[in-house]
Amino acid sequence: MEKMKTEVEVVKLPITNELGFYEIRMESIGGFGANLAGKVLGEAGILLMGYNGSNFSSYGSEKKGSPVRSFVRFCEPDVQVRSNSPVTEPHMLVIFHEGMVGINPVTQGVSPQSIVVIATSKSPAEARDYLKLQGGTIHCVDGIKIAVEEKTRVNTALLGAMCKASGFINPDAIKETISLNLGKKYAFLIDANLKTFDRGYAEGVSEHFEDDGKYPFVPFKRKGQNLGYLNQTIGGALTTPANTIHKDLSASRMGWIPVLNLSKCTSCGECDITCPDYCFVWDNGVDKKGKEVRVLRSIHYKHCKGCLKCVEICKFDALESRKEYEVDPKILEDGFSE
Repeated sequence: MEKMKTEVEVVKLPITNELGFYEIRMESIGGFGANLAGKVLGEAGILLMGYNGSNFSSYGSEKKGSPVRSFVRFCEPDVQVRSNSPVTEPHMLVIFHEGMVGINPVTQGVSPQSIVVIATSKSPAEARDYLKLQGGTIHCVDGIKIAVEEKTRVNTALLGAMCKASGFINPDAIKETISLNLGKKYAFLIDANLKTFDRGYAEGVSEHFEDDGKYPFVPFKRKGQNLGYLNQTIGGALTTPANTIHKDLSASRMGWIPVLNLSKCTSCGECDITCPDYCFVWDNGVDKKGKEVRVLRSIHYKHCKGCLKCVEICKFDALESRKEYEVDPKILEDGFSE
C-alpha cells in the first residue's frame, strides 16, 4: 500500500464498552460492498486516525444476496486488542438495505446509547417505527438512490453517513483510504465514489429517540443449528420441501428492477427460462384462435433480486429496466404495467 498522506489528531472515542472498544456492526448482503466498507473504515481508523483496532467480516457463500456482516472495533492507542468475537452490542449499527429488516434480526443488541445508520428514504421517525427500536439515534440516508445516480455502490454513501453520524470518524481519512483501496486498478471509479461519499455525508438526517417504552430492547441471540450429527435425517433428506416460496430476495436489489409491459408481451417464455429465481407468474389463457395456452401475468417482486437478465433476453421490449424508487408502487404490487 502507498504511504498515506493524511495525519489527524487522535480524537477521544465518544463511548466505549467495558473492554475499552467502540464497536461497529454492519448488516448487509452480498454485492453491496460491506466487506470493503469495513476494510476501509478499519484501515483509516488505525493507519490515519491513530486508534488501535480490528476489522473482519462474516459471510457464508460469496454470492449476491447472501447475508454479510462486517465488524470494526476501535480503542485508544494505549489499549491492546484482545477480542476477535463478533460485535453483539454495537455502538453503531449500519444497515445497508431496509429490506433486510424483515429477513434477518439485524437490530439485536441495539440500545438507546446506539447510533443506527440505515439506507432508506424514510424519515428517522418512520425508520424507528419500521425497525421497532427501543431508542437511540437514527441516521437515515437514501444510499441506494445516491448509488444509482452516481453509478457506484451504496457502501461509500454509507461511509459518508457514518462519518457524519459518529462525530469522530474523520472524513478526509476515509476519502484517502477509499482512493488508495481503489488504486490504479480501479482509478476510473475514484471520483464517482468520492462524490458518493460526499453526498452520503451531506444528505443524511439524524434524530435521537429516548426510551419511551414504545418498543422493547431486543438482546443479541446466537442462532444454533436445528440439525446436527445426532438428529440429521437419513440421506440428508429435506425436511421443509418447497420452502423457497417464503424466500424474500427484495433486499438484494441495487436500485433497479424489471417492469413488465403486458401490452407488448407475447408470453414466449424466454424471460422465465432466463430468470434464476422463478419470479414470473403464469396462468391459463386462450389465444386468438381459441386455443388454451399459458399466459404470463406478472412479476413476483418478492423473489426478484434485480439481476435484469430477463430485460436483456426479451426480444419484444416487454421488459424494461427502471429505477425502483421512480416506479409507481402499484406496479410493484400488481407485478406489471399496462
